[in-house]
Amino acid sequence: MKREQSENPGRGLPLDERITGALVGAAVGDALGGPVEGYSPEQIVERHGGRVHGVVGPWNGAGWRTARPIAPYHKGDGHVTDDTLMTHALVRVYATVRDHLDAYAVAGHLVPDLMTNPRWIPELEARALPLQRIFLAEKWLVARLHYGHVDPREAGTGNIVNCGAAMYMAPVGLVNAAHPAAAYAEALDVAGAHQSSYGREAAGVLAAAVAAACAPGATADSVVAVCLSLAKDGTREAIEKVCEVAARYTDFESALGPLREAVTPYDTVGPDYRSPSLGARRPSRLHAIEELPVALGMLVVAGGDFRHAVLGAVNYGRDCDSIATMAGAVAGALGSPVPEDWAKTVAEASRLDLWEPASALTAVTREIFARDVDRRRAHERAFAELGGPGCSD
Repeated sequence: MKREQSENPGRGLPLDERITGALVGAAVGDALGGPVEGYSPEQIVERHGGRVHGVVGPWNGAGWRTARPIAPYHKGDGHVTDDTLMTHALVRVYATVRDHLDAYAVAGHLVPDLMTNPRWIPELEARALPLQRIFLAEKWLVARLHYGHVDPREAGTGNIVNCGAAMYMAPVGLVNAAHPAAAYAEALDVAGAHQSSYGREAAGVLAAAVAAACAPGATADSVVAVCLSLAKDGTREAIEKVCEVAARYTDFESALGPLREAVTPYDTVGPDYRSPSLGARRPSRLHAIEELPVALGMLVVAGGDFRHAVLGAVNYGRDCDSIATMAGAVAGALGSPVPEDWAKTVAEASRLDLWEPASALTAVTREIFARDVDRRRAHERAFAELGGPGCSD
């Protein structure tokens, strides 16, 4: 599959449509990637008789409940996973606080929401607490913050270092639309309650990528350039190397192997995703999560096109639901249309309104921007009284 979309698909697109594209796009990517998560591109081809090109059923068919006892989830058939559950939970925190968030907001609002408010969980096919679906790295939030009373700014220290925080940071980028540096800083603060090291760094960079994608005239290449200007250590190097390779390709089929090869020196998990190496997921300034660089690489291969970027992420395998979630969020924020049939199928299968969180976050984003302007004006007035330049209009 080769890209056909223009490099700037969303020129002139308003904020509400970018927020909708990002959040719906993230959910659709999540649902398409879920049933093939943990497998290699070759295994995916063997299981499905070719590449995945849309919604597919569970890997183990009707045996999904018992095939993997540690994760007895109905992945497939258009069901979103914990990536989307956590993203929507963070949107609800913004809707409650109605201002920028920090690690204390995670402790005071996100954790109680996960613990006390039953919701429909698609993969469990039941109404349950989100806590009963999120995986071990996310349960850490509850153990550390609710039961351990750890300082929220430091609670992520000691957790396995993975993509658990980055996978739901798109709302931070949207609240800071077109201001990637602010998105990066806010996401680092929020993610401090959940992750450390390159897991926390990836959360900041993913938020920055989404914010950069919202800027008028943004392209896949401009998003990557912003990410490289902010990212640190192994995360920056991994993004640079993967995107350098991605720039040589225009179809995901030929890019699958080269992108994996490019990210391998920075990935701690190792070649067998389900059997991580002894050095996996430990803090390091030399390494990076695999998901973010590959998502950005697929965005470059696709030239910003949503369908191509998400299908590339899905067929990459490994942690492909999170890769496709990130690629879908950034492509959606760029303005590349999310296929209506995919969105409708995922919404109906997951029994979730994928558009309501976008509407709620759009309203909150406008409120926060107005507060930011007021705060900036107050600072300018105070600085002017100290002998600085006068206020701008």
